[in-house]
Amino acid sequence: MWHRADDDATHAHPTPFRVLVMDRLAPYAADPAKTRGRRYPEPPAAPRSEYQRDRDRIVHSTAFRRLEYKTQVFVNHEGDLFRTRLTHSLEVAQIGRTLARMLGLDEDLTETIALAHDLGHTPFGHVGQDALNECMREHGGFEHNLQSLRVVDELEQKYAEFEGLNLTFEAREGILKHCSRHDAERLGEVGRRFLEGLQPSLEAQIANLADEIAYNNHDVDDGLRSGLITLEQLEAVPIFARHLGEVRRLYPKLNDRRLIHETVRRMINTLVVDLLAETRRRLDEHRPTSLEDVRRCPPLAGFSERIQAEHLQLKQFLLQNLYRHYRVVRMSEKARRVVRELFEAFVAEPRLLPPEYQQRAQDGLHRTVCDYIAGMTDRYAIREHRRIFDIEELA
Repeated sequence: MWHRADDDATHAHPTPFRVLVMDRLAPYAADPAKTRGRRYPEPPAAPRSEYQRDRDRIVHSTAFRRLEYKTQVFVNHEGDLFRTRLTHSLEVAQIGRTLARMLGLDEDLTETIALAHDLGHTPFGHVGQDALNECMREHGGFEHNLQSLRVVDELEQKYAEFEGLNLTFEAREGILKHCSRHDAERLGEVGRRFLEGLQPSLEAQIANLADEIAYNNHDVDDGLRSGLITLEQLEAVPIFARHLGEVRRLYPKLNDRRLIHETVRRMINTLVVDLLAETRRRLDEHRPTSLEDVRRCPPLAGFSERIQAEHLQLKQFLLQNLYRHYRVVRMSEKARRVVRELFEAFVAEPRLLPPEYQQRAQDGLHRTVCDYIAGMTDRYAIREHRRIFDIEELA
């Protein structure tokens, strides 16, 4: 059943519409009609909710489009079938919306956080982040989670009246998944929960766990597709072996590609079902009746102890056998060199930067160079490196 949600701001800015809100939102959900607002006041989003507006701004952002050519594990040119940051974000959003719907949470806020959580990722996955952090060690460091917030708060340049996307507080808080005390102190209200030991909304907690479910299971899929890991190796991982055995019993003649897909989808289902059950158990135990109650509780979203242990075993397997595979390490070292050499070249000679970044560099050279490189896609970083260092490459 639907009802109309009046907002005081609506009367300040007359509109023929009212925001539609679903009665089935749980009392502990983030209600878009009760958002803590935006950094820069705007007229109401009607007929959309405030969180729908946030989601739409993410989808139309430049940083979101660039995720198509930023990688998870494999560098972009290694193959068209491997996950990118864009496909990963869409998969996180799909899992997150399912979980939110089952728990009576705001699906649009969950989707917003899921779609935005990787906007600050560098080219070349985590190795790009590590390389930029090394380059920025004496200039404030680099952390992709903080960079995602920086993207939506400052770096996106679209709107006439403000920098960034001017998202709601709840969306910005959810994007900021973790944060050091030092960084939290300079972030103002959005960093306060890290100083006071509070939790974000349950929508943010769910999006965070949907991220874990998506990247672990889909890295299994990509790892098998690439040939870097094998079914025989994965049979040593209990959660995979259990589901693989089930599929083989039900479909003994299935070819490998379909066998893998059936196994991975069952693992995802197991994790989602367990997460729902455990989160409901914690909700029953703590009985939050508002978003503020959620903030004061211990984490309410989570896996059961058994599934959490199995999930950790899968993560450890991927770390040892996929992320540290010699072919991945070789490509990672090439990527690290590209990032480091680009950084050093731009700092040594800022006139190598595009004109808009040259102008910004006057207010802080190292952070401007960092922003420029962090925003690059894999293939753009490779091309830019060639333009600067290859004597035969056109500028």
